[in-house]
Amino acid sequence: MFSAEERDRLREQIIAAARADKRITGAAITGSAALGNQDEWSDIDLFFGMAKEAELPGALSDMTELMYSEHGALHHFDVVAGPATYRVFLMASTLQVDLAFTPASSFGAVTPSFKVLFGEPVERERYLPPAAMSLLDYGWLYALHARSSIQRGKVWQAEYMIGMVRDQVLAAACVRFGLPWREARGMDRLPAEEKHRLEAALVRSLEPVELRRALKAVTDCLVDEIEHADPALAKRIAPALRELG
Repeated sequence: MFSAEERDRLREQIIAAARADKRITGAAITGSAALGNQDEWSDIDLFFGMAKEAELPGALSDMTELMYSEHGALHHFDVVAGPATYRVFLMASTLQVDLAFTPASSFGAVTPSFKVLFGEPVERERYLPPAAMSLLDYGWLYALHARSSIQRGKVWQAEYMIGMVRDQVLAAACVRFGLPWREARGMDRLPAEEKHRLEAALVRSLEPVELRRALKAVTDCLVDEIEHADPALAKRIAPALRELG
């Protein structure tokens, strides 16, 4: 297990290496540290801008070599988002380190969690939360699959689909309350009554009768959330959805 001191020291070492690399023209802290609310479990999130896009693979490769040879990296994988490549490292201490590299033309904030350390950021269009119905439409789709899975005796698939409905409802509730909706980041900050109503949607066993009970509970929550997003639509589709449980 890593300590906060070890994490912060490693972050500073990586930043120092970036400052010394003439190919890197900008650096920013992202994630919870950029907002000043990191805790002892927070990981390292850094975002680097490159003056020349053609030099990005070389700088990424050199930083990767440094992470393994000097800092105890065990493994990594890449996430590509637009022009940026996020290299996600698992360290021997179990610390997660996310290092993003992007051309200077896209070195800028798309969320509030972006604290520039050096370089000149560009103005970028901010990410906006999705429309609630774009999440809830998947909710009713997963509910249909949950019902058919139960009827087919595919109990593990049914449990998975019920969980997916619940997750879409929770994500839509986060959008409604202005909380982060991706990857459950805001779910624990929802009002207690919002979370409490979805506790009944937790599957307690793989018995068909229990799966049907949980499906009914989660479908009721789905209909309630659709009523917040689009009352007219909810009135139209609620009778059909309530028959699923």
